[in-house]
Amino acid sequence: MSAGERAWFKSSYSAGNGGDCVEIAAVHTSVYIRDSKQDDGPVLSVGSAEWARFVRMAARG
Repeated sequence: MSAGERAWFKSSYSAGNGGDCVEIAAVHTSVYIRDSKQDDGPVLSVGSAEWARFVRMAARG
């Protein structure tokens, strides 16, 4: 599945002013992360479990 075929969404913490934002696409057992300003730029892929751990850790501060 190419990056263009994934259902991307921005973080709920992203500002609407075009600043620093990331987009996420969850597909099967993977989560894809990219810079929202570069649709055709590099994409980082991590496992769903690893992403969930990262989000919990980030939420704790």
